[in-house]
Amino acid sequence: MMYSKKVIENFTHPMNVGELKNPDGVGKVGNPVCGDVMEIHIKVENNRIKDIKFKTFGCASAIATSSMITQLAKGKTLDEARKITKADVAKELEGLPKLKMHCSNLAEEALNAAIDNYENKSKQSFVRHECHGCNKKCEKRK
Repeated sequence: MMYSKKVIENFTHPMNVGELKNPDGVGKVGNPVCGDVMEIHIKVENNRIKDIKFKTFGCASAIATSSMITQLAKGKTLDEARKITKADVAKELEGLPKLKMHCSNLAEEALNAAIDNYENKSKQSFVRHECHGCNKKCEKRK
């Protein structure tokens, strides 16, 4: 099994490792077949991923794909980040062995799970109230 220089670089010197204090969203996914587990934390500001960190238990490809997806997603809007695919991750890593492509699936799934978690929390933070003077119901953050 041959790994590209980019995979080796992102495995041996991964970017954005760790966890964020008080993250806005957390996504955790795993593959029961291989045992890889990824957790991605995001901070969102003005609908953009301001900061992102990951924790991964897994093989070199799992760590490399986690590192790469955080690099690709940081600074993007939530919609732009959702469009990052497993193929994008593999391409940026200059390819992955076929047996390891499932690792890039986990990275995409973990990122989307973190965004889902953020969006679900955001929906819960809205309450109905009467506007000041307009007497129409509208949504406003708590």
